[in-house]
Amino acid sequence: MEPKKSKITVRNVSRCFLSPEGKRIDAVQDIKFNVEDAYSREGRDIGEFRVLLGPSGCGKSTLLRMIAGLDRPDTGEVLVNDQPVHGPGRDRGMVFQKYTSFPWLTVAGNIAYGLKINGVGDAKRKETVAQLIDAVGLKGFENSYPETLSGGMQQRVAIARTLALRPAVILMDEPFGALDAQTRSEMQQLLLRVWDESASTILFVTHDVEEAIYLADRIFIMSSHPGTIVEDVQVPFERPRDLGLKERNEFHELQSYVLGRLRRAPGAGGNVRVSV
Repeated sequence: MEPKKSKITVRNVSRCFLSPEGKRIDAVQDIKFNVEDAYSREGRDIGEFRVLLGPSGCGKSTLLRMIAGLDRPDTGEVLVNDQPVHGPGRDRGMVFQKYTSFPWLTVAGNIAYGLKINGVGDAKRKETVAQLIDAVGLKGFENSYPETLSGGMQQRVAIARTLALRPAVILMDEPFGALDAQTRSEMQQLLLRVWDESASTILFVTHDVEEAIYLADRIFIMSSHPGTIVEDVQVPFERPRDLGLKERNEFHELQSYVLGRLRRAPGAGGNVRVSV
């Protein structure tokens, strides 16, 4: 087995903003963590699924944007694959809560867009798009436009488009937050399935405790005002996972622990959800 490599390193990162009135707002303060490659028992690189969990306004999205290269820290540094982050790059893909498909492109056109601008040939591009459309359950909708799709289907497009370039790191900013409960559950299962095949490292932002535990290998619990990591919780459940996990006593016990830790965190009082 190869030695583990660092996928994401955050070293003593802080970021502040100024309000319209000129007041200093500390978004995150002295954040530090490291995410390494993960391997199966057979030695296969399977990536790792980490979740940033905390109340709204605790700086989760700010931290994700800095890792994506869409923002920069005031102090500290961010590295991906041991390289400092100075801007967006092909080694990272990002999925937002707000649907971000190009409205003038079809489903297939949206998924193929990144491949095309990166010079992937027609034959390989068509093959990759067909594989991803099948993987995310959009077969039959290849020629549909985003405005004709439901929210869940639009997020399927966003996930497929992100996976198309096979990034080492996938950043997801509450991608299922605007979906109804049933669709959200379906999308969680879809994400786990396609992630298992991609071997990417995922850093996923949510304020839903149940979602965090169901998806994650480890959970970074964040406090608010300013955002700091108060605990790194290991999720002990084996993979693959199914919905029956959510009914197990061990799941509910961990859910109660995590919720209690959030409530005791400095600056607690923001909104967190126990379940969808």
